[in-house]
Amino acid sequence: MAKDNTVRILVWSDYVCPFCYLERPVLERAQAELGHGVEIDWRSFELRPEPEPTLDPNAEYLHRVWNQSVYPMAQERGMVLKLPPVQPRSRKAHETAEFARQAGRLDAMNNALFKAFFEDGRDLADIEVLIDIGQAVGLDAGELREALTSGRFEQRVIEDQQLARQIGISGVPALIVTAGAQAYLVSGAQPYEAVKDVIARAIADRNDGA
Repeated sequence: MAKDNTVRILVWSDYVCPFCYLERPVLERAQAELGHGVEIDWRSFELRPEPEPTLDPNAEYLHRVWNQSVYPMAQERGMVLKLPPVQPRSRKAHETAEFARQAGRLDAMNNALFKAFFEDGRDLADIEVLIDIGQAVGLDAGELREALTSGRFEQRVIEDQQLARQIGISGVPALIVTAGAQAYLVSGAQPYEAVKDVIARAIADRNDGA
């Protein structure tokens, strides 16, 4: 639950989900306009965990979704995304983000992972790639390597996904917005005005309960 006058937004996302990346500027704008009154916390959600097969990068379905939805939304939001040449599993990327959380670099790592995949086409299942990204945001390469090879943060990723299931989240991005006792779910890559309206409802709920 949020405390004081803070609006808390829990964001379940996956680093191989283009719509999750496309929601970042919306969240950044909300934080910029409301300042420290908005706290954003990224949570893990694997769209295709083991043993579910990953997508074929050349599949007609993937190209259709990108042409019909991803590219138009990216243009609308002032972003440049490219259909990646690989479709990796994302658990190690989520573990990398959890390592970054511990170091106070979660948001920077979140952005860097999305950018590496959707702008540079890098393989987020490759530990060497993840270590390189980690170094670029100021993390210690040796410590990150140890964390990834030992699976030190795997349980945290699993717990995030278990919580998502308990809440009823089955797809991402999914935002849980709270400012008082009531929690509001926002599903999908919604425009700024929609997210702003939910934040306003959450604040009104808090004020009504004060």
